[in-house]
Amino acid sequence: MLDFDRTWWGDPAADWTIRMANAKQDERLAFWETYGKQERTPAAAWRSLIYEIRHLGAVRLERHRHGESDGVAQSYDDVAAVLAEID
Repeated sequence: MLDFDRTWWGDPAADWTIRMANAKQDERLAFWETYGKQERTPAAAWRSLIYEIRHLGAVRLERHRHGESDGVAQSYDDVAAVLAEID
């Protein structure tokens, strides 16, 4: 079960925009020149894993809503891979 409300913490790093800015190393790198550097502490890295699981949960719901059963099934492996990174 995912509790979306309690995985937010008011942290800007939890925002969709930040996730998408991190998704690829392309022109999105310019975003960080204006926004500022990301926090690179162990705590920030741990939170980013939690945020990624939350994102994958939202993706799972969207795939289910669209009847994409293969995508829903794949999302379990995706979440398991992120969970394996959490200490």
